[in-house]
Amino acid sequence: MYILGLMSGTSLDGLDIAYCRFYDKRHFQLLAAETHPYPSEWRERLGRLHLASAEEYARTDVDLGHFFGEAVKRFRKNHPGVVDLIASHGHTVFHQPEKGFTAQIGDGNAIAAECGLPVVYDFRRLDVALGGQGAPLVPIGDRLLYGDYSCCINLGGIANISYEKEGERIAYDICPCNMALNHLARQNGQDYDCDGALASQGRVDTAIVEQMGKLDFYRQMPPKTLGKEWFETEFLPILQDSDLSLPDLMRSTSEHIATMIADAVKAIAIKSGGSVLITGGGARNTFLTNRIKEKLSPVTVTIPDDETIDYKEAIIFALLGFLRIQGETNTLASVTGACRDSIGGVVCGVV
Repeated sequence: MYILGLMSGTSLDGLDIAYCRFYDKRHFQLLAAETHPYPSEWRERLGRLHLASAEEYARTDVDLGHFFGEAVKRFRKNHPGVVDLIASHGHTVFHQPEKGFTAQIGDGNAIAAECGLPVVYDFRRLDVALGGQGAPLVPIGDRLLYGDYSCCINLGGIANISYEKEGERIAYDICPCNMALNHLARQNGQDYDCDGALASQGRVDTAIVEQMGKLDFYRQMPPKTLGKEWFETEFLPILQDSDLSLPDLMRSTSEHIATMIADAVKAIAIKSGGSVLITGGGARNTFLTNRIKEKLSPVTVTIPDDETIDYKEAIIFALLGFLRIQGETNTLASVTGACRDSIGGVVCGVV
């Protein structure tokens, strides 16, 4: 099958589109990939949507679906070819599985109407209904497509980890990552801290790093996930209440992220010769990845090619769509804590 995987992350960078050919569930070819940045008005709209009215939420769900569909049409003009299916993660607005709900907008029906193609979307809510966290969903792709690595780390808005333990895939969110770093970078008039340049100019404040590490989430056992709500109520106040200089605050936050990731990897006790794959936008932050490498030595840390760094999640959502259409499990209870594995995703349009 030829599938377009769509991914919109919490960092609000834009919509990632990966055009994939799947020979089977373990073998694929990435034919083309692009990121369609969010215009400033969309970043503002999505950034405040969790505070908007129910009517505004419903309207934005549909409008974003049309925006995704228009992006797909532009992508297809640049990369013509057969497409059997679109698989869309959507954009997360609410994620509170402990209360029984999660919400990803970008209406699949609007995407299908724009593109004239079948769409699989809304991958998370079935798992939440089954008592799971609804996330992370990428680990089944880590197992099937990137299983040669001892573990996979994604440095997105939130950092997460995925690995095998006694024949089961285990995964969970580790800590905020780009969500925190980009928040600080915007105070310096930047969308992000390129190569960690600002952080590299600061000094670590051990007191605030210790304060961050004492948050209740870090004492919870997996499965566990983070959302924007947690960041705004638990982590952001620590940043806002600090009187540190911006470089020192950026440096200390980077140290917290590197420390929490290193602790998570060390807990796996990777055997000699094992390796860690790091992807996501944060993999381009050389200062952060160097701190992670130093803390994990002598474990081998692999930063892959640019396309894998940028589009791994979009590729895996294409895989999730493939599995959904094939009627095969695409959500693992061992990862999410649900009562059973499931085949998640709502299908609209003709398959």
